[in-house]
Amino acid sequence: MRKPTAPVVLALAALAGLAAAKPQPPKSLHLYVLDCGTITGVSGDSLGFKPGELATTNMITPCYLIVHPRGAMIWDTGEIPDSAFQNGVRPAKQGAFTVDQPLLPQLAAIGYTPADITYLALSHYHGDHVANASLFAGSTWIVQKAERDAIFAPRPANQKKLGSVADPAYFAALAHSKTILLNGEDHDVFGDGTVVIKFTPGHTPGHQSLFLKLARTGPVLLSGDLYHYPEEITYKRIPSFDWNKEETAKSRTMIEEFVKQNHAQLWIQHDYTAGIKRKKAPEYYD
Repeated sequence: MRKPTAPVVLALAALAGLAAAKPQPPKSLHLYVLDCGTITGVSGDSLGFKPGELATTNMITPCYLIVHPRGAMIWDTGEIPDSAFQNGVRPAKQGAFTVDQPLLPQLAAIGYTPADITYLALSHYHGDHVANASLFAGSTWIVQKAERDAIFAPRPANQKKLGSVADPAYFAALAHSKTILLNGEDHDVFGDGTVVIKFTPGHTPGHQSLFLKLARTGPVLLSGDLYHYPEEITYKRIPSFDWNKEETAKSRTMIEEFVKQNHAQLWIQHDYTAGIKRKKAPEYYD
């Protein structure tokens, strides 16, 4: 076989360099919204709603990539693992969950791999938020101690009902990840007030929300599952399956005051009506 010529060698080397190139950090904070699925066919009963009180029972399940000049963080990782797409069938379906495209190709389209993600943070341990968590075992995991303790506590293998900790397989690779363990406290991820994890217990013992200070968009609060529908604010309804409904009520009061004081937008992550209108990656908010 003939050896490649010098120009070909140089071209191959250049391509290899491009493949290994790290994404360039932005000058200001960027927020990418990733499509991590939808939830359909659910009833509002378990969330305390009567027929007709909800505009729609459908939900979206976004994941978010937050890119800071000093690193990147993934916030929530979806409802169906990327491994479900290995047979090439799309969309992937699991019960009420439907995912049209896996997570990693969406990250790749904006120049990121799991190796480029500095931090992993999950709003909480329910299955529709953590399906791809183990893909980011090389990142530093920011988690409340109460949440981590619940995730790795002994439990029946079949304990996957609504309100319980998700499939243990989703977290297996995180057991030995570098971890920032929080003890019921907020955490300023990059130390400049632009990406702040807020401790909002109730839905789960270590539930978290995320405050972002974007230069052009303005402040945004990603609520995790502190709310599922905007009507929960209007009707003051709290899901029956919350770990501690009194703690949820306290967290909501605190967050609503925080949002007001900071003139922030409250993004209810599962809100179908508002969520389908938001721009998706590779577009971003800054």
